[in-house]
Amino acid sequence: MGSQIADTSDFYVGLKFKWQDGIWEIVDYDHHKMGRGGAVVRTKLRNVDSGSIVENSFRPGEKFERVIYEERPAQFSYMDGSDYVFMDHATYDQMTITKETLGNAVNYLVDDLEVMIEFYEGRIMGIELPKSVILKVTDTSPSFKGDTVTGGGKPATLSTGIVVTVPVFVETGEKVVIDTRSGLYLERAK
Repeated sequence: MGSQIADTSDFYVGLKFKWQDGIWEIVDYDHHKMGRGGAVVRTKLRNVDSGSIVENSFRPGEKFERVIYEERPAQFSYMDGSDYVFMDHATYDQMTITKETLGNAVNYLVDDLEVMIEFYEGRIMGIELPKSVILKVTDTSPSFKGDTVTGGGKPATLSTGIVVTVPVFVETGEKVVIDTRSGLYLERAK
């Protein structure tokens, strides 16, 4: 628990660091080369307190104070209005977390999902999801004979409301494995 120094070469989606009097999480980033040998790292950042999203460019090698969280295992229990309730595995205490604090993680929350709740200086900052989750396809267009030739995909609405692209052979009612970091379809659930 505490912090350590990181620079732009350490960036990854989900990295949290101190910047402009706040704690920010990287939602997306891209190393961008400009003319005359210059380069920047373009980022999309989410403020972990407010949930607001900003875009910013950093110089390569720019240094930041990385935020290291204390993590505790928990299980998603249920929704209470628009808040999400988790049970701490060690104490069996119930913890309520807002949608703003959870950010994109709400797209992957299913009953009894095992997560790590992240704390910083005694405050809940968010959760760490497993690398993948199994979600049910609640709506997708039927496939047609010959669709498989294109090798493309089709949009599918999943049980949490997130829409992802799935192969054309996936049907409504099937369960699929989704990567929680990229939001991409991995495979049909076995």
